[in-house]
Amino acid sequence: MSRMVSLLALLGALYLALCVAAWVLQRSLIYFPQPRAIDSPATLLRLPVADAEVLVSVRPHDGPKALLYFGGNAEDVSLNLPEFTRAFPEHALYLLHYRGYGGSSGSPSEAAITRDAMALFDKVQAAHPHIVVVGRSLGAAVAVRLASQRPASRLVLITPFHSLQEFAASQFPYLPVRWLLQDKFESWKYAPRIAVPTLLIAAEHDEVIPRSSTETLYAHFAPGVARLEIVPGAGHNSIDASPRFLELLRSGL
Repeated sequence: MSRMVSLLALLGALYLALCVAAWVLQRSLIYFPQPRAIDSPATLLRLPVADAEVLVSVRPHDGPKALLYFGGNAEDVSLNLPEFTRAFPEHALYLLHYRGYGGSSGSPSEAAITRDAMALFDKVQAAHPHIVVVGRSLGAAVAVRLASQRPASRLVLITPFHSLQEFAASQFPYLPVRWLLQDKFESWKYAPRIAVPTLLIAAEHDEVIPRSSTETLYAHFAPGVARLEIVPGAGHNSIDASPRFLELLRSGL
């Protein structure tokens, strides 16, 4: 009996240590900061915020239209500048480098990224009243929350999920994710507040985000607000290589 008690105590201690490690290391499992490949004064905006300076890759353009882009958790958003410039010649482009990414100071978190996204929107709106908000993967969660709190003209979500908490729970079923996770990115909570035309773009063979997660998010939008399109043959990280993807992205603007 004493051996059994000792074994259970050891297993309990190991499980507790695993939970502590998950708590401490969780953001290193969510965010994978990337350096900025395109680096010139003409393509960079420095945005001072309360406790950091975040960088924004830009393509300035006069006129009422702008596009704000929020990338995935391991994306250098500056790499989109050439293609977006060709695809959206009438839009000024603003691509946010999250804290810790592309030279931005600070460390990424859901709360910090949300504040920075709203600060960027407010700055851009002063010059461009019609703002399309686009987000990819993790950035889709940033985009939908922003559009629920700011007057975007349109919203485009690329390979979105309905909740990072639910996704993490499915990946780590042996951990109390609900209690451990600090950055939950629960897009489904914000979807019902969206009233502007919204396009969700999913990859047919997404190996990261289950189709059911995207469809669950889609179901939380009010009737008639959103539409869901599937890019045939595409994967999570290869969706932008499909000509159909760019067609859909343009249609969402």
